[in-house]
Amino acid sequence: MIIEQKPLYKTLPVGQDIIFTVSDNTIVANNFNVKFTAQVFVNKDMSGVYQTSSLVATLKVTPNNKGVGIFSLQPILDSYVSPQYQGTDFDSVIFSTYKGTAYSDDNPHPIHLIDKYSNNVNNTTYFGISFNVEYYDTATSTTPISFVKPILSEQYLIFNGVLDYDDVLQSIDGNFGYNLNKDKLVLNNYYGELGKFLTNAPLIQYAQLTDYGTFSFLNFLNTSTNSFEIGTPSSVDHKVQFIKIRLYDRTGSQLGSDIQINCTGANGGFEYNNDNSMTNLMYLGVFPANLDGWSTDWDTHKANVSYYTIIAYDDQEVAISQTYTINVIGNSCKGFESIRLTWLNQYGTWDYYTFKKKSIKSLQTNRTSYTQLSGTWNESKYKTYGYKGGKKNFRVNTKQLITVNTDFINEDEAVWFENLVNSTDVYMLNGYDGGTSDNNFGITNKYVEPITVTTSSYTRKTKANDKLIQYTFQLEKTHNKRSHSV
Repeated sequence: MIIEQKPLYKTLPVGQDIIFTVSDNTIVANNFNVKFTAQVFVNKDMSGVYQTSSLVATLKVTPNNKGVGIFSLQPILDSYVSPQYQGTDFDSVIFSTYKGTAYSDDNPHPIHLIDKYSNNVNNTTYFGISFNVEYYDTATSTTPISFVKPILSEQYLIFNGVLDYDDVLQSIDGNFGYNLNKDKLVLNNYYGELGKFLTNAPLIQYAQLTDYGTFSFLNFLNTSTNSFEIGTPSSVDHKVQFIKIRLYDRTGSQLGSDIQINCTGANGGFEYNNDNSMTNLMYLGVFPANLDGWSTDWDTHKANVSYYTIIAYDDQEVAISQTYTINVIGNSCKGFESIRLTWLNQYGTWDYYTFKKKSIKSLQTNRTSYTQLSGTWNESKYKTYGYKGGKKNFRVNTKQLITVNTDFINEDEAVWFENLVNSTDVYMLNGYDGGTSDNNFGITNKYVEPITVTTSSYTRKTKANDKLIQYTFQLEKTHNKRSHSV
């Protein structure tokens, strides 16, 4: 038996066609009721993929007209990766933190609020396929025959990204795949251009001092195991060693020292070479509210910070990411309420934007009514009360609607907002209030509120066509307001 076709790359987003084709011309030509089988194994540790406990599915297909079996694995594998909503506890040893408090099941925090790094629990996993063939040697045989030693595929790392149908694929000898280096989604300097974080966001973003948010990135990838490599050619462990933040005032002068955030277990990350998929995709809190409380330089200078830059470095302390800039913006001069959204992006992690212009909040109510009898009819005497009788509301369903407007934006941001309209997971992310109430009253429901984008059409605007580019979005909170039961 031969594996005729397989994914071209060993690190791949799960939201695409993941195809394996196998053949055995001799058995197909000379036997009866032939079926190709595929046992699907999934494990967080690459070394544990082919353990018996890792088996999640067994598939069977009959040979097609060309005598081969074609397996599509995406529908199965898609169930084993998902977005990261919460902080993480990695093996009860390494924890993400929120304002210095470690994540736990009893004391959780959203991923958007992390102080420094977080590994992932849900975004990534490894898989492998054990192929075999099942057949009967005679037309009347009742006992199927299979190979004693099946054919094992290589192990593959998947993450919960998706490919659009117009994303360019590379094909070599019939094996096809998405080259992550093409769009610089691996932090290295291949092809003479530095890598990017897992986002389609522009390199220049805007945030208020109270805004939370994260950047995400692939980590611990090497060419032989994962087809792609973190770091420059001289990198040893192929990892992000640290991320450096540099603060500037409005004149472009640096404020304080560089804020170097080492990717270590003590900071919620991981520093040693390993084969656990939980370290292959990481998050770092990089927006202003994430820096509050633990960075002395930030706390000292934040009132004067006009913008700051973010760059990732490998284990040789060489820059491996493009320079991202966060411009710090104040409150609207007209008193508009700022609304910050976060949404699940194409790569299965989170993007953020703060809407600073006019926003409108409204309620849309649907009432179910009934007519109540006046007075009392089941007592010794009839009594009449002013509050009884007439038309009453039996049920009140009230939706909370929000209209938000962007500032004037550039064309890169206009393209980026297509991701917001297309995203299945969108939330309002409320700002940091200084933490005065967090310890006393908790943070559940305080910072992250689920919403849906109800805007049904989106026109990509350009300066050539539209001169000034601005957008309005319609939002709806997913929970109706609660009312009393009658």
